[in-house]
Amino acid sequence: MTKYIDIRAKSEEDAVAKGLAELGLERDDVSVEILERSKAGFLGIGSAPALVRISYEAPDETVPAVQEEAPRKEKPERREKRERKEKKAAPAAAEETAAPAESESAALGEQVDDERAQQIRAFLTGLLEKMESNAQIEIYEAEKNRYKVILKGEKLGALIGRRGETLDAIQQLTNYSVNRRSESKGIRVQVDAEGYREKREQSLERLAAKVASKVVKYRRNVTLEPMNAYERHIIHAALQDTPNVTTFSVGTEPNRRIIVSYDRESK
Repeated sequence: MTKYIDIRAKSEEDAVAKGLAELGLERDDVSVEILERSKAGFLGIGSAPALVRISYEAPDETVPAVQEEAPRKEKPERREKRERKEKKAAPAAAEETAAPAESESAALGEQVDDERAQQIRAFLTGLLEKMESNAQIEIYEAEKNRYKVILKGEKLGALIGRRGETLDAIQQLTNYSVNRRSESKGIRVQVDAEGYREKREQSLERLAAKVASKVVKYRRNVTLEPMNAYERHIIHAALQDTPNVTTFSVGTEPNRRIIVSYDRESK
């Protein structure tokens, strides 16, 4: 069941933050529609708060609760047999759980240690030391002149930051450091940690599909929160073939946003 709340606040960002706090949800769990934009006015005269509508999926409250049956008493011989089976299956389950963490490294093949990889490693080593991080650095050449850096270790949340902002900054600084050398022009470096990039891409694709569905259903435009160029590209690509939906960006960095618009003329 789709529900929504309308929130007023000094700015659109404050209204969204207030609504998420009230609902106890993350930004990727909701879609946001700006009903009224905030106005600064002149010397406080004529100012007006923003009004946003936050839509979210809620369970159907009319579904009756299922009465839980009392657990049946398990015979000792059956319990022993079940425990032996679970113990035998435990190593396989642990191996299956660990596999996704290693799958990306395996798909990229062997690590590289050429001159450019050494430049990347030297810069990141110094940067991570200043950030007091013990993350391990793995460098792969995904394609010619395109390097993939995977940071591995425990508790890497500080390197990722809110919505990947810290990870994006690390990536930007690394690209600048490597490409400032004339012989390294055109090198692209992507930095990832804990599979964040893939998870974020999947999250944005789910958000795009959810917003597009609402745009078509209600025939109203929806403005998304500010995103960087990489994230905007994911949204545009995810919706480029969606019937009756078109996307375009407005604003300037770092507050550039995507508007998902209803288009009855599109295919």
